Amino acid sequence: MNAPSRPSLKSITPRPDHPRAAEPAGPPAAVGEPKGAARKGDRTALRSNPQTGDGRYPVAWLHISAPRGATPTATSRCLCGWDRSAIGQRRVLALITDHTAHRDTCPLRTNQEGRAAA
Repeated sequence: MNAPSRPSLKSITPRPDHPRAAEPAGPPAAVGEPKGAARKGDRTALRSNPQTGDGRYPVAWLHISAPRGATPTATSRCLCGWDRSAIGQRRVLALITDHTAHRDTCPLRTNQEGRAAA
């Protein structure tokens, strides 16, 4: 017993006998900005921030993470080299106190000339 032959599932596209020239593109769409608009943008966007500020900048950071139901953690860092971390509620509270005390003793925050003059 032979099974009936099945028709091929792939369709084969007939190939043309000679090459055909490419069709020209239609007119460009008249939508959006004119050509070159991005190059004519505001040049101030490339410059640094022109605001001078009041001369203050961050020196020390205290980062506390206390998700609900999890153990709190904290890190205290300063540009002078102070780098402390704590895990657990009691130790985090102690680190907050130490971070606050460090502000008074940090060599970057205190005026050395004022100490000698006083």
